[in-house]
Amino acid sequence: MKNYFDPENLKDFGKISNLQKPMGDKFFEYYGEVFKEGALTEREKALIALAVAHSVQCPFCIDAYTSGCLEKGADEEQMMEAVHVAAAIKSGATLVYGVQMMKQAEKLSM
Repeated sequence: MKNYFDPENLKDFGKISNLQKPMGDKFFEYYGEVFKEGALTEREKALIALAVAHSVQCPFCIDAYTSGCLEKGADEEQMMEAVHVAAAIKSGATLVYGVQMMKQAEKLSM
């Protein structure tokens, strides 16, 4: 059975420059620079990327950064902890909108 998100499509990601080379090239240049060792290690950046991938629900990114994290020395416990951090932030961000709802409901109930 073929999935909508075919894992094989990730191999073609580099082809995004084919139809708009200047922008694609700039993206890959920026992307490469972002993931270089800096104030954060490449391992730390891969864990952040894995967490964000889960938060934005990108199956291609989840596959890529799972591999990247393992290649850079992260273990499964660290990876799952990063996913939980993303889940906590996303759920907190959802819940904080509840304050807006409560204030609107209070205003309308007056």
